[in-house]
Amino acid sequence: MAGTSGPEAREHGDAHVQSLGRGLSVIESFDADNEAATLSDVARRTGLTRATARRFLLTLVDLGYMRTDGRLFSLTPRVLRLGHAYLSSMGLPQIAQPHLEALSARLGESVSVAVLDGSDIVYVARVATRRIMTVGISVGTRFPAYATSMGRVLLAGLTREELDHVLTETELRPLTDRTIVDEAALREELDRVRSQGFSLVDEELELGLRSLAAPVRGRAGEVVAAVNVSTQVRSVRADGLEEQLPALLETAAAISADLQATHG
Repeated sequence: MAGTSGPEAREHGDAHVQSLGRGLSVIESFDADNEAATLSDVARRTGLTRATARRFLLTLVDLGYMRTDGRLFSLTPRVLRLGHAYLSSMGLPQIAQPHLEALSARLGESVSVAVLDGSDIVYVARVATRRIMTVGISVGTRFPAYATSMGRVLLAGLTREELDHVLTETELRPLTDRTIVDEAALREELDRVRSQGFSLVDEELELGLRSLAAPVRGRAGEVVAAVNVSTQVRSVRADGLEEQLPALLETAAAISADLQATHG
């Protein structure tokens, strides 16, 4: 993909901001077939020099729109703040929606998919059967990851270094009298989530709300999203919600398989 220098740039003349165009071309060089890339890959796709591509990539990393392991660069969900570039390349909402509709019909409960953005989760797909919280939930809604079932699944999927960074940026404050706010206790819970493959959160985000979540995985087995089922306490006991775990795990596996096949 070449940098922005075509007819549109010439047409707008002095109004065209070349550096902005180049920065956007770097973001746009990532898609479903190119989820991760080296500096050389980005320079080749955008037509930028290695030095220029490196400056843009490191700036995007500093701003949180990209991540890097020192060699490969990839987009982060923060790109959602610019539009739907991240979601379009991932295809996650479109892939997840029919699975969520089937799961909601099967269980009779509200179900959702979310991704991690910094220390928050962001809802990217949802099927609601009823209003389960005092605040409305829709695509784009954000909640603190530490107090949600999907957030804990996503946090449990991070490397130790990534988790350390997120927790450094997170204020663990009590949202209810049941919220885990001790970092050691939270880390212990994340270890449990990682080991058992799901998370059950009981009235920690809001009193009266229970939620069960499982991971959605990419081609390399990495956790890329989480799917959950939520209900009100008066509707089902905590052990009753766990009876819904097999259906939830089946749905998470189906979404993962479709996502991996799409990107295969």
